[in-house]
Amino acid sequence: MAVRIVVLRALGLGDLLTIVPCLRGLQDAFPGAAVTVAAPGPLAPLIALAGCAAAEAEPLALLAPSLQGADLLVNLHGRGPQSHRVALAARPRRLIAFAHPTVPESAALPAWRDGEHEVHRWARLLTACGIPADPSRLALPIPALPERLAAARGATVVHPGAASAARRWPAERFAAVARAEARTGRHVLVTGSAPERALATEVALRAGLAPDAVLAGATDLYGLAAVVGAAARVVCGDTGVAHLATALGVPSVVLFGPTSPEQWGPHGERHRVLWHGTRGDPHADRPDAGLLEIEPREVLAELARLP
Repeated sequence: MAVRIVVLRALGLGDLLTIVPCLRGLQDAFPGAAVTVAAPGPLAPLIALAGCAAAEAEPLALLAPSLQGADLLVNLHGRGPQSHRVALAARPRRLIAFAHPTVPESAALPAWRDGEHEVHRWARLLTACGIPADPSRLALPIPALPERLAAARGATVVHPGAASAARRWPAERFAAVARAEARTGRHVLVTGSAPERALATEVALRAGLAPDAVLAGATDLYGLAAVVGAAARVVCGDTGVAHLATALGVPSVVLFGPTSPEQWGPHGERHRVLWHGTRGDPHADRPDAGLLEIEPREVLAELARLP
């Protein structure tokens, strides 16, 4: 019988993509194992791209009966104690997690380190527990591009949305970048979720783009991944699409505000980071002051430096 492994990461798109090196490490350490990632349902297509099964899970909710009694449960959700209790309630034979003083079962496990880059943090956890995980193994295969999205080939993708207002650069500034890209002859597309369609439409209108340049709400996550994978470059804030560009090897310019790229930023010559060195509340209801210090001319200068 195949080894049953459950990975708990019931968070968002970017969070999922930071643990791809851990999934690769588990697949290498346990050939033929059934690796299931417990995460929100919309992430299932990307979990499949990583070669794993998906089981729907909500943050800090008890796991489904099908995930009970696994041979190994890896808590990549957080430092505990709430997520540790969710993991232990599933009665795994072995738990990998960070140590937390209020969870005795975790006492002998590795310690959490504040300020560590998210990718390196989880790779370190697995490596310290005897399962080598290389933090550079972030790549996912590029999904096939549906013909209806063929305009994405070689395009500049502008993604203005983010989960919180603190990480959203103003629409008029994204529009200035999109307008300048279009003037160079590049095809520009504006992406986002269905709730972000109004924002994407505003950016497109301000930039003078055609209505069909707005793809917000027109794709699921698999389709969004296909669009990003086919694009020539991506411009976005500190959000899941930035991690998607990294996973698919697409050059990007990423704008940081309240959080530091030292914890969440991309690595490598294919990606450029803009950050004015300030920190703030990433969940605030208005754009971060440091993010607002970034000007469109800076973004355009970094776009010109992309490979």
